[in-house]
Amino acid sequence: MFAAGTGPSQGALIKSLSFVKKVKMGKRMEKALKEKAAASSTSQDAADDESKTPEPYSCTGMFEQDFTELCRRSGLQQGEIPPVVIRPKRPPTPPPPDPKAQTQVSAEDGEEEQKEPEEPKPTTYTTKDKFQYFKPTVQVEMENEDKPATVTEIYIRGWKVDDTMMGVLKQCLPTIEKLHTLYFWNTGLTEKTIAELASFLPQCSNLKNLTLDGNPVLEENFALLIGDDSLLANVSFRNNHITDKGAEMIGKALSTAKSCNKNLISLNLSYNKITDIGATHIANGLRMNRVVLSLSLASNQISDTGAKKLGEVLSRFPLTHEETVERRKLIREKGSPDRKSPSPPSRGRAESKDRPGSKGSGTVLDKTDKKRDKSSKKKDGKKSDKDKDDSPTKSKAMQDAKKEKEEDKTVKGGAKKDDKWKKDTTRHGSKAEMQGTKTAKGKKTVGGKDKKGALLPESETPDVVEAINPLMDSVENIDGQLWIPGNRALINLNLSRNQISEGGFKALLLGVQYQMTLNSLQPNPALKGLMRISLNKNAISPSNDAVSKLQELMTTRDPFYKPPSQSPDGDSQSHGGQ
Repeated sequence: MFAAGTGPSQGALIKSLSFVKKVKMGKRMEKALKEKAAASSTSQDAADDESKTPEPYSCTGMFEQDFTELCRRSGLQQGEIPPVVIRPKRPPTPPPPDPKAQTQVSAEDGEEEQKEPEEPKPTTYTTKDKFQYFKPTVQVEMENEDKPATVTEIYIRGWKVDDTMMGVLKQCLPTIEKLHTLYFWNTGLTEKTIAELASFLPQCSNLKNLTLDGNPVLEENFALLIGDDSLLANVSFRNNHITDKGAEMIGKALSTAKSCNKNLISLNLSYNKITDIGATHIANGLRMNRVVLSLSLASNQISDTGAKKLGEVLSRFPLTHEETVERRKLIREKGSPDRKSPSPPSRGRAESKDRPGSKGSGTVLDKTDKKRDKSSKKKDGKKSDKDKDDSPTKSKAMQDAKKEKEEDKTVKGGAKKDDKWKKDTTRHGSKAEMQGTKTAKGKKTVGGKDKKGALLPESETPDVVEAINPLMDSVENIDGQLWIPGNRALINLNLSRNQISEGGFKALLLGVQYQMTLNSLQPNPALKGLMRISLNKNAISPSNDAVSKLQELMTTRDPFYKPPSQSPDGDSQSHGGQ
């Protein structure tokens, strides 16, 4: 009974268990399918994220933040990013000990020794862990260390700046408003990185000082950094193995017959491999440049030939064919400085048989025109007052028209907008509404008209500094060649540690003597000539006559020279015990 009764219940139990098992299996399968779908969607999203380009980073002007983020986005790991640190400074000189602060010997115990103050701990060095000192860093100087946006100087020393790092600097440096100094020492720059650096430096509006020392480049394309669009004022290319090839490109960057660098003031080319050929190229660059004030060619391979070329540029030199052609173009465009009107005479006067020479004809015509003007003024003075009162509007219109013609002539004789030698000033409005003319004092007066057409009072504006084009200077015709005065803008020249002998010293002496003579005949406060020249350790004895004369001549031209004091009798007192 019991066995027979339990059969159906066992079958039902087995069926229920199998059903539960199927349900569990189904839930497991469903869960696995869901997880698989989620995983596939996640991988798809990750793939989509990888395919999408990241949003470009906009620099904020805070160098440390921008530099770190751009390095991270360029693929550098956290330990590979050079930290931005404050540049260490020399500690200030401690003040002298105050005698009042020292312990004084009491009157009762005069034999008591004075106590010596404790020496402060040395602050001339800092210690770092192991090789921390040699790890790459970017040193900065700031106006205010509490404000990260006030970075003024950036120094990179002793580690390679590759293409990736130069790309990072290209993005963040132009956004630093107060940056004025950039320093690269022994950073392994290449032709590509120098070209990249030259492409974005003009975007740094306040950057004036650039140092690239210890960066030899086979292509020697350093001239790209001082092109026509360069804003740099002080540039140093020391110890870059620059040869005559690089010196030629640098000379052309300084000036040619058609262009000139208008911002570079100081150029340091010491410790290179420049010979007489390279010195000749540099001298050619100084022919048309009147902006560079200081040039260093120390520790090169320059001998008498290069020194003679530099001496020629300092004194006077003949124009080449290209320079002569460019001078004629400038005279034709701006008008000859010797003539009041650049327009040629009429054809009828030119064909007249009684017409004298060109120089005399201008004088005769000017005199006859003046006589005609005087006679016409006398005839006009005989007119009645009634006729004068009847035409006030007409006379005023004639005066306005005459003034506009004079202003148009002033514009024609002025500088052109595309002139590379002068900095153009923007004029708003038409010529008749606003026109600037120079007064006798050298100041510029700007006049205009109001809404009714009445002339407004002229206001004075400060002088505009203009670069002088030497081609428009006075010339002297010698044996069919046009000679112009040499470069008197250069005031400091360093030729120490070269191979210059007596011939080169004599050429430099003649150049300085010519400048002094020209300054006495044609004084110019902006062009004073060479004031300091360094010629130590050359291939000549210090007791040579040319050396002594040059040193004696340059001593008086040194701006820091103090003449010996005069005695009451009028004789100069010697300070050397003689």
